[in-house]
Amino acid sequence: MKLKSHYLGKVKLTLITRSIAPCIVRSFAVLSFSLLLTACFYESADNKNSSHASSGMGQLLDGNTQGYSPVQPGKQLSFPADHQAHDGFRQEWWYLTANLTTESGEPLGLQWTQFRIALAPPSPTQTQFTSDWQTKQLYMSHTAMTSKQQHLAAEKWTRGNAHFAGTQVSPLRIQQDDWQWQSHNEQLFPATLSANTTEFSYQLQLDSQAPFQLQGDNGYSRKNAAGTVASYYYSQPFIEVSGTIERDGKTINVSGDAWLDREWSSQFLNKDQTGWDWFALRLDDGSTLMLFQLRGESDSGTSFYSGRRMFADGSGRNIESDEIAIEVLDW
Repeated sequence: MKLKSHYLGKVKLTLITRSIAPCIVRSFAVLSFSLLLTACFYESADNKNSSHASSGMGQLLDGNTQGYSPVQPGKQLSFPADHQAHDGFRQEWWYLTANLTTESGEPLGLQWTQFRIALAPPSPTQTQFTSDWQTKQLYMSHTAMTSKQQHLAAEKWTRGNAHFAGTQVSPLRIQQDDWQWQSHNEQLFPATLSANTTEFSYQLQLDSQAPFQLQGDNGYSRKNAAGTVASYYYSQPFIEVSGTIERDGKTINVSGDAWLDREWSSQFLNKDQTGWDWFALRLDDGSTLMLFQLRGESDSGTSFYSGRRMFADGSGRNIESDEIAIEVLDW
């Protein structure tokens, strides 16, 4: 399997709430025109049998959670501690997307993500490893740069090791080789995000004064109606970006806005779920909108939705599953 990023064609979002829907229609038109709305999904090597391939996603990401830390309601997220890795949970990620503009006015989309995957739960009998090469943590990073003409992407896989991949407390660093989020102190911002690939590179200055947005119930984000699958989830959708990219041998100044999602859990899907769609929308009035769909089996009516409209002052409004409908009209 391979992680891919594609532009969506036509998607119809229906929100049963008067205060949000008009903004979405306008914002969707702007985002579609700019080609900066993307969706990520896993694609099987044989996508002819899509129902079989997608059913395997729930089987793959359900699994045995015994021994891993559980996600429980009522936990209070703590910063800057929760910017760090949570090795007791099975998976987590730091996921940034940016809408950038070059000095000549060209729109660009940029994405950087660092994933951590636990290969086995923590052992109660083993307090430390005897070698720096021993680890139960695997890191995968993915980055992409998209314009109207091309989509460039690269990824890395590394074992968890202080020299190669992981997080550092002070100053905060989220690292995989030379792909790094480097903060000035223990906080996320201000920071420099840099990555070098064979086709492109970038060095971006990131800053935000906005409070973090806690998704779901104060950071406890349900992933199905029963609440048996959940994650801890917070966002910062109000990040100011400036810096440079290098592409085709040229260094180009860029600026724009970015959005960071932070999530960790020990179970992401259950066996009845086939995949997901995530939307990060920047609306005309300056607010932002996060929406996701966790898909059930086709025509089963078991898909689960969640959303939140967010403002730069830290306020927001959650949108419940029965207020959202998503329909794909065309690809």
